Amino acid sequence: MSTIIAGRFQLQDEATHAVDELLVAGYERGGISSFFVNPAGQHDTFPVGGDRDKSPGAEDTGRGAAAGAAAGAAAGAAVGLAAAPVSGPAGPALGVLVGGHLGSLVGTLGATEDSADHPQRRREAGMLVAVEVYGEEQERRAIEVLHRLHADAIERNQGHIRDGDWEDFDPLSPPALIAA
Repeated sequence: MSTIIAGRFQLQDEATHAVDELLVAGYERGGISSFFVNPAGQHDTFPVGGDRDKSPGAEDTGRGAAAGAAAGAAAGAAVGLAAAPVSGPAGPALGVLVGGHLGSLVGTLGATEDSADHPQRRREAGMLVAVEVYGEEQERRAIEVLHRLHADAIERNQGHIRDGDWEDFDPLSPPALIAA
């Protein structure tokens, strides 16, 4: 694996200019990659689209729904049984159904974690210009070029760029940002 320095630009023209400046700085064209990074959730990682199997924070909702449904059904049965003199024999059955439904909803919501519980730095959408560097001097120069061109979110990563294609780029990996 090699070190890759990358910066995000908002406009295609800015990214094209950055590629030109990296070429002038002595980097080979095959070691520079420029491409658009989609917004979070739109990377089509799964055949039906999207980035994840489940939303972050929703991993335990199945267990929460089951526990809530069981507790709600039990409470509903008790209420239905108490109301049986007024509602008749359908009271306990109706209590189980309504209680189970409400309990499932409450259990699911209770098991859903707030996104603040899952702080994750995400790569923002935009044109990413990346260059594979070898050694500290090349890395320093690449960072200088991207800073001079006002790149947003300059990052250091690991990977391979071959013929202008960052082969192992993962849009879901959190960027390792370089301090300005």
